[in-house]
Parts: sequence; structure tokens; C-alpha cells
Amino acid sequence: MAQGSAHPVVPIALLVFGLVAILLLTIPTEDVQEAPEFMYGIVLDAGSSHSALYIYKWPADKQNGTGVVAQHSECHADGGGISSYAGQQGAAGRSLEACLNRAVKDIPKEKHHLTPVHLGATAGMRLLHKSNPVQSEQILQEVGHKIKSYPFSYRGATILSGKDEGVYGWITVNYLSENFIKYGFVGRWLSSGRSTVGALDFGGASTQITFATQEEVEDVEDRIKLTLFGQQYSLFTHSFLCYGKDQFQKRLLASIVKSQGYSPSVTHPCYPADHNTTLNLNSIFDSPCTAEYKYTSDIPHATVTVQGTGHYEHCVGNVSEIFSFDRCPYSQCSFDAVFRPNVTGSFMAFSAFFYLHSFLHQITSVTVSTPTQLEEAAKTVCNMTYNQMLQLAPEQKSRLQHYCACSVFVNILMLKGYGFDETSFPRISFQKKAGDTSVGWALGYMLRLSSLLPSEPVGLRKALTPGAWGMLIFLCVCLLAAVLVFTLLRARAFYGKKKGGGESTI
Repeated sequence: MAQGSAHPVVPIALLVFGLVAILLLTIPTEDVQEAPEFMYGIVLDAGSSHSALYIYKWPADKQNGTGVVAQHSECHADGGGISSYAGQQGAAGRSLEACLNRAVKDIPKEKHHLTPVHLGATAGMRLLHKSNPVQSEQILQEVGHKIKSYPFSYRGATILSGKDEGVYGWITVNYLSENFIKYGFVGRWLSSGRSTVGALDFGGASTQITFATQEEVEDVEDRIKLTLFGQQYSLFTHSFLCYGKDQFQKRLLASIVKSQGYSPSVTHPCYPADHNTTLNLNSIFDSPCTAEYKYTSDIPHATVTVQGTGHYEHCVGNVSEIFSFDRCPYSQCSFDAVFRPNVTGSFMAFSAFFYLHSFLHQITSVTVSTPTQLEEAAKTVCNMTYNQMLQLAPEQKSRLQHYCACSVFVNILMLKGYGFDETSFPRISFQKKAGDTSVGWALGYMLRLSSLLPSEPVGLRKALTPGAWGMLIFLCVCLLAAVLVFTLLRARAFYGKKKGGGESTI
């Protein structure tokens, strides 16, 4: 009897479940975006002194037409820049193999064929293109052939203009500083509303300065307007070819050799007094940057011995002659008749600027943040012997002889050339990385190019609205409560009857 009376619970439960099923069929749904997969991109930075490979990634959807890009990994190739392999068949391409092999491992296999690869060559290749365009074209073809042998989407090898290099560096530093957009606590990217910072790049063959300005840029070649993340920017940018650290040192040495009559032995006021070296003359005069100092007749000796004298004032005099401050066709100039607007706002200095700044701190224990400190640090380095510097910075053994000249050069470049002073110089930050991302032009290049890449379609799925979910949860709770109540009542009735039946039997 008790078992038969429990049967109505089953049809009641089935009825309720049926009603819920019918309700699910009639409740409207909405489309919900699923998180997009990552897209990947590779930039090969073919610099004048070395090559580096950077892998970037970003969600398939984009922010105001520009991808939100982050660095995934990086690899630095052994050897010199690709321009240093001129005349060596296939060597430039082979120099990139180790980094390309690593990229194959770092990027998911299913994304290989979708991953674009861009190679950008900078001032080293710009110089080679000036002196030997045939060789520069051969090198670009060689590296292109090598990249095509990998399972990526090769998009070409380009020699960047100095203007492009400066602008892409500016984009990088402001993107990493979150001056364009920032990730808000609401879980999405927002306009930061911040002012931008200027970019100071010091490479092996050129140096760049780029910053936003409201002043009229009198030379139209140095003016650029661009739009990023829905905002417009007006920039001044200029690249000084032959003023990178390597080419500047060649020019300085060539000037000294010429001024001392191409003698087989010369003195160098920027080298430490206890340092000397013997160099091949062709290695000094093989660059377009030293053409103005090249000898015009045959020289009986093929080498020159350079003896350091470690004289700060004479070093300043020789370095100053590399710059030309005597002619200006505009209202004001930096040097070499290049227009210069007044520097405004904060700046980030990277590449060789960072390494020099770190070295000066290591040698002097002073973090250079004022023009006076920069000048004093330069004097300190120039008055030290090679062995004294070696004791303080043994890991810099092969470069110690160049730091006096570089310190003096940067002092003249920053203060007299760019116009930084006691007020504006402290607003320069010297950085190698921002977070986990290297500072340089490559990220800015990828950021601009990402707006040209097609967005993957965002995956959609059908989903219930929050209100519908709330109603279903409420019905489920009511159903469970009803089943629990029915179960308890039936159990109580069952055990009550069982107990009554036992007593009557006795």
C-alpha cells in the first residue's frame, strides 16, 4: 500500500521537467563572443651591428584598428649585421638560421602558416645601399630566400628610412608606457589621456630623435602626422646618418688620421693613455661616412698604429669637429643645417644611450641625470687608464677604449645638438626594456603593420541571457525542494505505517 502511494511523485517530477524543457525551447538566446585566439607576427631587426628576431602576439580582435601587441619572445643572432656579410655568398641568410629555428619552436605549429615575417634593415644597410646598391640588393634577396624556406608567411625585406626608424621607435616607447591606451579595471582597453614622451635612439650607424610638438616644423621632411588608437599626433623626427656609435668612432679616427698626415703612427686623445692598437687603413676608410677624410693618393703603409693619450679637453675638441654648427637655413638648428624645434616633455633614451648611461654609473657610481653630471662623468672616464676601467668593468674589455669618445659625443649631441638643458635633461629616462619588452623600433613596426592584417572572425555561440539563467536556476531550486519535501513526507508516512503494522501483529 505504501509503495503504491509513492507513485504520484514520479509523474509530477516528469511533468515539471517537461515544462522546463518546453521553457528552454521558448526562451530567447543572445550571441556571446568567445575569446579570440592569438595571432603572431615576427620582426627581424637587421641592424648595423647585429640582427635580432622579435616575436609578437595579439588577440585576433583589435583596438580602434590597431592590434594590442605584446612581445612573446626574442632572439639575438651571433655575428654582425647583415650588411657586414657583403660579398660573402649566403652568409647573411645563414646568420639568421638559429633565430628562425627558435621561432619555429616558440610559435604554435598550427599558427606557422598564418604568422607574417617582416625584415627591416636599418642604417647599416642604408649605408651599403649608398655605396654598393648591387650588394645590398643581393643581401636582401639572400635573406628573403632563407626566410621563405621556413613555414611562415614571408612579407618582404625592406631597408627602413631613418624617418621610419625614428617614428617606429616613438610608437614603441609610448605604447609600452601606456600613453596611447591602458587596460582598465573594468576589463577592457581605455584611452589613457596621457601626454606622449619623445624617443631617443642611438644605434650603430645612426641616431634618431622623435617627439610630439605643437611648434611649426620648418623642414617638411622632418614632419609627420599619424593616427593610432583613434588619436592624431603631429611629430618632429630626424635621423642623423653616420652619427651612430660605430660610424661616429670611424669618422673620429679618420679625422685624426687625416689631421696627422696619414702617418703610420697617430695619437688619439680619446683613447686611454695606456692603450694602443694597430688597424688596417681600409677598415677606417671603407665607409661612406668617412669618405670626406679619405686619402687621395697612394699610401706606402696599409696599417696605422693608434696610441691613446687620455686628454679630455683635446678629445672634446676633436669630437666637436665631427659636428657642423656653423650653418643654419632655419630659425634654429641642431647641427649639419638640420632644423630643431625646442624639446618638450619627457623622453626615453634607449639602445646605445642606455648602455653608455649604465657604464657611466658602473664606473663613477653616479646615476647621470643632469648635464653637469654627464660632463663630470665624461671627464672621469677620459682621465682613467685602460687598466683602471678594466678593474671596474672587466666584462667590457673589448669596448673600454671607446667610452671616453662616446661620453663626450653624447654630451655634445644632447646639450648643444638637441638643446637639452638643466631643466629638460632630467626628464630623460634611460631604458633597455619596459616590462618584458625590449625598447626599439621593432614593436612600433609590428604595431603599425598589425592594422593591415585581416582580423580573424570572432567565434560566436548561442547563450542564454542573464535573466533567463536566473529563472532557470530558480525553477531548478523549486523542483529540488519539492522533490525533497515529497520524499520526506512519503518516508515519514511509510515508517509510520510500518511501525503501526508491527504492533497489531503482536
